[in-house]
Amino acid sequence: MKVAGQVVVVTGGASGIGRALARRFAQEGARAVVVADLDGPGAEAVGRAIGGEGFACDVSREADLVGVIDRTEERFGPIGLFCSNAGVLAGLDRRSEHPAGAADELWQHSWAVNVMAHVWAARALVPRMKARGGGWFLNTASAAGLLSQIGSAIYSTTKHASIGFAENLAIAHRDDGIRVAVLCPQGVDTPMLGRDRSNPAALDGVLSPDQVAEAAVRGLEAETFLILPHAQVAGYMRVKAEDYDRWLGGMVKLQRRLRQSPPEV
Repeated sequence: MKVAGQVVVVTGGASGIGRALARRFAQEGARAVVVADLDGPGAEAVGRAIGGEGFACDVSREADLVGVIDRTEERFGPIGLFCSNAGVLAGLDRRSEHPAGAADELWQHSWAVNVMAHVWAARALVPRMKARGGGWFLNTASAAGLLSQIGSAIYSTTKHASIGFAENLAIAHRDDGIRVAVLCPQGVDTPMLGRDRSNPAALDGVLSPDQVAEAAVRGLEAETFLILPHAQVAGYMRVKAEDYDRWLGGMVKLQRRLRQSPPEV
C-alpha cells in the first residue's frame, strides 16, 4: 500500500507514536491526514502543522469515533487508511503480586480504548470500504499482545485481544479488498513508557516514535500484517511457540530480576 493520495485518520495523534505517524503520512503525500485525540487542542495543533485537520475524540465512545469518520469523509472524501493508534496503559506495577487485583473500572476503560475502539472503527468503515472496493486498517497494538507485559495483566490481555480482532478482520475481509496491519513495538520513547528504563518493554532498546513510524510505512508498503519495529520480537515468538513452558520459565526469571531491581530513571 502507498500512502500517497490517501485520506488517512490517526487516533491518538496528538503525541507519541500517533503524532509521528501523522507527520510521516503527510510526508508520504497523503491527500489529507486527520488527527483525532482526547487532547483536542493537541490534535488541532498537529493537524495544522501538517496541513491536515484535528478533532477532539474520546475513542472509548463509539459515537465520537463515528463522528470523526463522518466528518473526515464529508470534508475530504473516502478514508483509505484508518490508523487506530490510541491506547492506554493501566495498572502497571511490575512488583504487583496479583494480576487480577486492579479495579474493574481500569479493566473496562482499557478494554474500551485498546479493543473496542478498533471494533467500532471497523463497524463504521467496513461497509463503506466494501462498497468502494477496499481500504486499510493499521491498528497499533504492542509486543505485549504477542508476548506479555510483566506488571500489567490489563495491558497484556487487552493487547492480545486487539491482535485477535485484527486477525479476524483480516481473514473475514481479504476478499473484499480490505487489508489489515498491526503495529507491535516494544519500548518507545513516549509518555506511556515514562522515564523508567528498567521497564521490561525497554530491555531491548527504546525506539523513537519516528523510527516506529518508519517501520509502519515500510510495513504498509510490503503489505505485511505483523509489523515489528523491534526485530527481536520475532525470535521471542518462535521460542514461545516452540516451547511454551520454557518461555514461561524465562518470563518468571525476568519478573524475579525486575522485582529485585529499583526503577531506573
